[in-house]
Amino acid sequence: MDDSIYGFEASTIAGTTRSMDAYRGKVLLIVNVASQCGLTPQYAGLEALYRRHHAAGLEVLGFPCNQFGSQEPASEPEIVQFCETRFGVSFPMFGKIDVNGPATHPLYAWLKSSEPGILGTESIKWNFTKFLVSRDGKVIARYAPTSTPESIEPDIVAALAGV
Repeated sequence: MDDSIYGFEASTIAGTTRSMDAYRGKVLLIVNVASQCGLTPQYAGLEALYRRHHAAGLEVLGFPCNQFGSQEPASEPEIVQFCETRFGVSFPMFGKIDVNGPATHPLYAWLKSSEPGILGTESIKWNFTKFLVSRDGKVIARYAPTSTPESIEPDIVAALAGV
């Protein structure tokens, strides 16, 4: 197994393949997202973080997932329209994926094994679980769905500063 994120790729929400190597040297906040979740308003906080820190090297990567309460039933074009019109999302969005189970996307399998959750469990518990990845492609932290983007901003600032 690769010890950094750079060996993985994923399909963008527009359907093109993007290598995670395109983000080499950036701090990444990777989030499984959904449009019909009680936590969906976190899109606004994620976008605010992205706008505040993108110039310093932050990339927020959104991965829609329909595995939790079927809260992301929309098609990719519908997801794009929802995110842009409701929250002004401009950070990179990817195609819908599974984050748990037999069809888990390889990137998420790596993220979960790199930074297990509470009591060492690897499975993602709900929408808006967040992973912070350092500039050298290693997972720094995993955050619960209820951890707001604002609450993790100090960790992002520290990662951007290389602390």
